[in-house]
Amino acid sequence: MNEIRLLASVSHPNIVSYKESFVDIVSQTVCLVMEHCEEGDMLSKIEQHRRNFTQFTEIELWSYLIQALSGLKALHDMNIMHRDIKSANILLNKAYALKLADFNVSKVVSPNGLLRTQTGTPYYASPEVWMDKPYDFKSDVWSLGCVLYEMAALRPPF
Repeated sequence: MNEIRLLASVSHPNIVSYKESFVDIVSQTVCLVMEHCEEGDMLSKIEQHRRNFTQFTEIELWSYLIQALSGLKALHDMNIMHRDIKSANILLNKAYALKLADFNVSKVVSPNGLLRTQTGTPYYASPEVWMDKPYDFKSDVWSLGCVLYEMAALRPPF
């Protein structure tokens, strides 16, 4: 329900858009309907480049970084920490517009507030999270830096 509330409250071209949600009575599952991103996720694009022995161009890297930062800024301006930025949670539509997705562990924090809960994916977790220390919005930026490295090198940084 947290993911639905957060996603429904955000409208930005670089954040996957919320369409509707409903409960499937038979499976007792909450279903979330979001914008369709036909080109899949960034992890698939990285794996495709690795298989084909190709690279993202510099202009693609800059474009994706700027779009991701724009989406992240929109979240941070609303005091929302994503907390699970990774290549699998970055989607692309048919125009290759980047969309941040998967707000399952996202959290609204008070301005200048710190969090302590360890969440996210280890490859992309900031040092503060690893050391079980308080962290803030900069942890999302660290994670995005790890994604950028992965896009450029076609492998995780650590």
